[in-house]
Amino acid sequence: MEAPARAALTRPDLGRLGLMAVLGFSSGLPWALSGPTLRLWMASEHVPLGLIGLTANIGLAYLLKFVWAPFFDEAKPLFFGRRRGWLIPVQLALALSIAALALSDPARNVWLSLGLGALVAFCSASQDIIIDAWRIESFAPRLQGVALACEVWGYRVAMMVSFSGATVLSSYLGWHGAVGLVAALALIGPLAALFAPEPEVTRETTAVNLRARFTQAVVEPFTEFLARRGALVILAFVLLYRLGGALGDPMLSPFYLALGFNRTAIAIANGPVVLVCGLAGTAAGAILVARIGVGRALLATSVLQGAALCLYPLLGMYPHTPHILAGIAATEAFIGTFSDTAFLSYLSGLCAPEHTATQYALFSSLAPMALHTVAGASGFVVERAGYIAFFEICAAAALPGILLLLAILRFYPPKERRAKAA
Repeated sequence: MEAPARAALTRPDLGRLGLMAVLGFSSGLPWALSGPTLRLWMASEHVPLGLIGLTANIGLAYLLKFVWAPFFDEAKPLFFGRRRGWLIPVQLALALSIAALALSDPARNVWLSLGLGALVAFCSASQDIIIDAWRIESFAPRLQGVALACEVWGYRVAMMVSFSGATVLSSYLGWHGAVGLVAALALIGPLAALFAPEPEVTRETTAVNLRARFTQAVVEPFTEFLARRGALVILAFVLLYRLGGALGDPMLSPFYLALGFNRTAIAIANGPVVLVCGLAGTAAGAILVARIGVGRALLATSVLQGAALCLYPLLGMYPHTPHILAGIAATEAFIGTFSDTAFLSYLSGLCAPEHTATQYALFSSLAPMALHTVAGASGFVVERAGYIAFFEICAAAALPGILLLLAILRFYPPKERRAKAA
C-alpha cells in the first residue's frame, strides 16, 4: 500500500521541489534586512534607540498582505502566466529595493532608510503571496508537506545569510557592500522563477461584485469564529501569546552592541548553531504535541518561552562573554521554534473546515501583531528604563498570555480534549 506513494516521486517532482527550496531562499532573504540586520546597522551608526525600535512597525506589510493578495489572483499579467508573470516583476522590484537600501545611510537620513526598509518588506510580502500560491497549485496534496519543508529549509538558510552572513561581511566591506551583495543574491529568485513551470489550474469565474467577494473571503470567516463560545478570550490569547518576545526582539541587536560584542561575535552566535537548534526545536515541538496533545504542549512551551526572556538580564550581568551569548541565542532559537510548533498547531485546530485557508491566514496575521505595533515603542522604553529593566518587563509581559491559556484550557479546551470528553 505504501510502496506506490514512495515510487510516485518523479523526476519532475524532484525538480519542482528543488525550485521550491530556491524560492524559499528567495522568500527568506529579505526578512532580516527590514528587521535584525537593519537594526544592527542602525545601532552601529549610533541611531537613537527610539528610532531603532520603529523598525518593528516596518513588518506591518507581512500582517496586511491578505488585503492585496486578491490582486494577484484576479489581475492577469501580460507574460509568463498568472503566477510567474507577477512573481518575476515583484522579485526584480525586491532586488532593486534592497539595492536602494544598500545605498542609503541611516546615520545621515534615518527616515529614508526606514522607508526603504518598509518598501523591502512590502515587496517581500508580495513575493510570499505568489510563492505560496505557486506551491499550493504546483504540488499534489501528498507532496504539500514535502514542498513546505523544502521552502522552510531554503527560508531559514536565507535568514542566516542575510543576518549572520551580512553582519560578518559588514566588518570587511561595510554595511553598504554587505547589503549590496544581498541585493545581488536576490536575483536568484527571478532566475528560479524563469525555470519554474507555470501551474495548470482551471479557474471558475463568477460574476460577483467586490463587496460580495470581500464578505465571503473575510467577513464570513470572522463572524463564524466570533460566534463561538470564548471567541474573545481566544482572540486575546492569540494576540498576547508572543507579547513578551515581540517587545524584546527589536532591542536585541542594540543590546548586544551595548554589552561590547562586536559584529563578528553577534554573527557567529546567530549562525549555523542557531539554525540547527531552530530545526531541532521544530521537531521536538511536533513530538511533544503528538505525545501530550496541543493544549498541554502549548502550556509547557508558553512557560518556557517566558523563562527564556529571563536569560537576557542574565546576559547583561556577564558582558563580554561570547560563549554565554552563543548559548542564550541557541536556547532562544530552540525554545522559539519549539513553542511556535505548538502554537501553530493550536491555530490550525481553531479553523473551521469551510474557512480553513482564510481563518488560518487571518489568525497567523494576528499572532505577530504585537511585534509590528506596540514593539515599535521598545526603544523609547529602553531609553527610560535601561536594558535590564526592559527585559524584565518583557518577561512579565508573557504572563497575561499564560493566564489566558489557563482559562482557555479550563473553559474552552482545544478540539482534542473536547473529543476525549465526548
